[in-house]
Amino acid sequence: MNSFRTELEDPIVQKDIIDLEKKIRLFREGKIHDDKFRSLRLARGIYGQRQPGVQMIRIKLPFGKVTFKQFLRIADISDEYASSNLHLTTRQDIQIHYVSLDKTPELWEKLEQDDITLREACGNTVRNVTASPTAGIDPDEPFDVSPYAQATFEYFLRNPICQEMGRKFKISFSSSDADTAFSFIHDLGFIPKIRIENDEEKRGFKVLLGGGLGAQPYLAHAINEFLPEDELIPFTENVLRVFDRYGERNNRNKARFKFLIQKLGLPEILRLIEEEKTAVKFKSFTINRNTIELPHIPELSELLDSEVKDVFNYEKWIATNVFEQKQKGFFGVFVKVTTGDIPTGKARAFVNLIKDLVADEIRITQNQGLLLKYIRKEALPQLYSGLASLGLAVAGFDSVADITTCPGTDTCNLGISNSTELARVLENVLFEEYEDLVYNRDIKIKISGCMNSCGQHGLAHIGFHGSSIKANGKVVPAAQVLLGGGVLGNGAGRAAEKIIKVPSKRAAIVLRFVLDDYHENSFADELFNEYYDRRGKDYFYQMLKPLADTASLKDHEYVDWGHEEIFSTAIGVGECAGVMIDLVATLLLETEEKYQWAVESYENRAFADSIYHAYSVFVSAAKALLLDKGINSSTQSGIIRDFDEQYKENNYLPIGMNFSDLVLQINKQEPDEKFASKYLEAATDFMNRIKAERKTLT
Repeated sequence: MNSFRTELEDPIVQKDIIDLEKKIRLFREGKIHDDKFRSLRLARGIYGQRQPGVQMIRIKLPFGKVTFKQFLRIADISDEYASSNLHLTTRQDIQIHYVSLDKTPELWEKLEQDDITLREACGNTVRNVTASPTAGIDPDEPFDVSPYAQATFEYFLRNPICQEMGRKFKISFSSSDADTAFSFIHDLGFIPKIRIENDEEKRGFKVLLGGGLGAQPYLAHAINEFLPEDELIPFTENVLRVFDRYGERNNRNKARFKFLIQKLGLPEILRLIEEEKTAVKFKSFTINRNTIELPHIPELSELLDSEVKDVFNYEKWIATNVFEQKQKGFFGVFVKVTTGDIPTGKARAFVNLIKDLVADEIRITQNQGLLLKYIRKEALPQLYSGLASLGLAVAGFDSVADITTCPGTDTCNLGISNSTELARVLENVLFEEYEDLVYNRDIKIKISGCMNSCGQHGLAHIGFHGSSIKANGKVVPAAQVLLGGGVLGNGAGRAAEKIIKVPSKRAAIVLRFVLDDYHENSFADELFNEYYDRRGKDYFYQMLKPLADTASLKDHEYVDWGHEEIFSTAIGVGECAGVMIDLVATLLLETEEKYQWAVESYENRAFADSIYHAYSVFVSAAKALLLDKGINSSTQSGIIRDFDEQYKENNYLPIGMNFSDLVLQINKQEPDEKFASKYLEAATDFMNRIKAERKTLT
């Protein structure tokens, strides 16, 4: 692997990239264990693909915001290093595929030249902070949440409290009570609110805690109706500190925040969050409301003579994909992107088309589309004609006919069946047989390649996830059918219910059965979920049961969508979060590294960061010693407790002090210079005692 020299101005970013290059080299030389290296690369947006020897790269775009220049840079990177395709995700990221591991530092360096990062796009970290794509132009918003999402992203990027948590942590900001960023399925969801106090407008947020989809969906708890804006960052830090200390680390299937709430109970979780208040860096944090500048809006010097040829489709597009912004005289335009995939050639043509008509700020949407902003009414015909020439003027954005899907078995290790081709098949059915439903924005259809809900099937009105069934001695690709999920508004929502599992090739028939019955048997103006509740789950089970009968399977039903070969399940190791490595020597080496970070932070007068790194020194070193005794504690709090039990008679601690009292000073003291010095000194002494003890044993 050839070394390279970065030209970045930010020394922290430069150090990050050079460190990745060094770690890749050590991994290639067999000096870093595979599991440990996996954790490291995931935290840098590098995710193993289903195909051996290549990587998926996830590009972290806070709240889906991307400029024309950044969009073109990503297209260039995909051409040079990947498969010349951009995949838009449900978390407002862009992914590129088939990248060589050895090229990732070079790729990252080129992205950072346009202020684009890979850092913490995957792994056991705070993932991309999402927000309603309409934030800033939403006619119904109390205020623009974009600066708050940006501040949250910036504050927790590289923050020591959330670098090695038990699992990922997801945060969203909705622009209004419509909750288009789905607060109820997030670890932390925020909905903007305004109060009038003493004739003065105060900003704040309704707070939702502990939601999540996956194989076991949980709806978030509403814990605060009005969190003042200057408490947003401190409160979020408190939550993350609790998750880091008490969250599960061995069983990744139980390691999300929702399971911690289930284990300890919401009152105890709230007590622990309150307990962290003393230790946080800021008791109040002022958000810069002007951090997101108004994008450049082009002057319309001369419009082309764009006579719309297909007036019917143009009017349908206007009705379903265009809305007037809160800024009068300007319009937002949604662009439907089938399966979220844009070839790089089309991406360049797209930017060339829109750059003189719309503001220089694209937003990626949660249903894998794009939002264009600040279009003047007189420019809409030209924009439509240009988009139509690229196949990007399809009506029905966010309607029944706009299906969300994850990549499934195209590239994902966990994919069981092909979700992208199924999405195309179902969309064809909808456009050909249910044309009027492009106006229906009540019903949402979402598909995932497995039960993990990356395609958000758990909040769909009609959802499918990849599965398999056995029939006639063979494995058959199957789709689990779910019904009844959706957004209710203001933080409330519904998780879809599992109805029945059918062969994948019958999913289109399932869709027809459900939509036809809804059309024939729903009341006037009855919404889909009202109709679902009135009929009841068993009604749909009985309706679809004949489709689950495998006695008369046809040959083509043994083959998955988009494939020619007979189906077989080939599930790899999932990398949605890093796998922890429990080797004593490696943990002690990590302890040394964390100690150096603590010292560097202290020298840079970043006392709160130094304290947290020192805390990690205590925990990492204690875990190593416990593993030496065959004790694998599953939480940091468990490590602290178990160390006291196992080493109460040892000389690792100052006389008269137990480990718990020593370590847990962290949430009882202000993070000032005096405590940072004392705590770092204690961590240094603890680490040196362990090193001296182990030296006598070798």
